[in-house]
Amino acid sequence: MAEESNQTVGEAASETSPQAEAVTAEAYRASAGDEASDQVVAGPEAGKQDLQDKLLRLAAEFENYKKRMNRERETAFKYAEETLLKELLPTIDNLERALAQEAGPDDGQAMRQGVDLTLKALLAATAKFGLAPIDSVGQPFDPNLHEALVMEASDAVPPQSVLREFEKGYYYKDRLLRAAKVVVAKAKE
Repeated sequence: MAEESNQTVGEAASETSPQAEAVTAEAYRASAGDEASDQVVAGPEAGKQDLQDKLLRLAAEFENYKKRMNRERETAFKYAEETLLKELLPTIDNLERALAQEAGPDDGQAMRQGVDLTLKALLAATAKFGLAPIDSVGQPFDPNLHEALVMEASDAVPPQSVLREFEKGYYYKDRLLRAAKVVVAKAKE
């Protein structure tokens, strides 16, 4: 019986025609091709999905970055004056100490020296941040830098020059922060 089954299998194998083998080979190639085409089709779809995921992650990261930068900018604007105020605190302390002193016999001169030192410290602190006074007295009147309040006859300075300042003018870095309020000299009649 074993011989019969072997023979049957052998006969079946020998009975397979070349056409049947060709059909079987084509079917194998087609099934392999379908698997390969499935992989090819799945490849671009999977790649497309990966790219979409990466794009979404990148967009989310960018949104988070923008929000973080806005928060940091708002915080920087909110506390921008902090450094300036820290520089001014010693000046405030000096003025408070000067006012807390009891009056003595030589108080006028000591008070003047204390106020002078305090003013120098305040000007030095503001100069660190780009504040610079405009020297006006004796200079020719410039309407871009000076605001003329009064004209006064004088021989001390040439006509159309600044005689005195009511308020000093200041630059902040390269900009005019405040124009000087001045008295302008005119020729005596």
